[in-house]
Amino acid sequence: MVAGPVRAALAGAVLGLVPLSAQAVVQGQVSRDPDGLRASVVRIESTSGEICSGTLISQDLVLTAAHCVQHQAGYSVVVVDPSFRQRRIPALAATTHPDFVPGTSPEDQPGIDLAMLKLAQPVGPGFRPLNPSGNGSIDSGDGVDIAGFGVVAENKRGTARTLRTARLVSIGSLQVANRVTVVTDAHRLAETAGAGACLGDSGGPILRNGRMVGVVSWSSGAMRQDKRARTACGGFTAVTPTGEHASWISARASQMEAMETSEASRPTTEWAAKPGRRRAR
Repeated sequence: MVAGPVRAALAGAVLGLVPLSAQAVVQGQVSRDPDGLRASVVRIESTSGEICSGTLISQDLVLTAAHCVQHQAGYSVVVVDPSFRQRRIPALAATTHPDFVPGTSPEDQPGIDLAMLKLAQPVGPGFRPLNPSGNGSIDSGDGVDIAGFGVVAENKRGTARTLRTARLVSIGSLQVANRVTVVTDAHRLAETAGAGACLGDSGGPILRNGRMVGVVSWSSGAMRQDKRARTACGGFTAVTPTGEHASWISARASQMEAMETSEASRPTTEWAAKPGRRRAR
């Protein structure tokens, strides 16, 4: 758990800066390794223009954040091949964790911020799905990596759609509307702006020693900011730990893998979470 002073700082950041759903990696590095995370991390786009990130957990399944698929829209997944060419694959079905309740901020969005997308076809060779369910917890002090397709700053929307990574550290868990693990820049510790999630990174993976241990949910800005240029990026990054929800991930993945193409070929919104309603199993 987070120590008292850190807990107070987190609460102040959350309540004072109005956290965003983490919709790019601030102060991150562009991922250019053809054998690197481009083989596992994907971009999710909706017909309403929203961007999120996600992780391949099989040839035709993507794990992401539930709030990324809560709107009535069509969804597609963009993958990047070893030559860094992009390919778009429609999402045929989306399902959210049954405890998730859509909201506008972490304070009124209870439940587990996890969702899964079923792709219209397998991604094929050259990709490396990750196992999200058997890699343990994220303990305080653990060094982790974040990856996502978001922007480098909240006011630079044109910088999205490029995969970036950054090194962060876990500082413990926080109870808001649900329980999340909080990670931040190891050098700044959110006192001032550092590395972290921003717009477009929601649903992207958190990795420890190359293994997936969480999904990005939301972000807040640093505790010390210029009042004339407040931002909800570069401070704390809130993570849904996948190890704590391994049974749902495993069971739902098996169900979605078993879907026949004809069964899944109905409109995506039949499976996507609908605003204001609890998602049924």
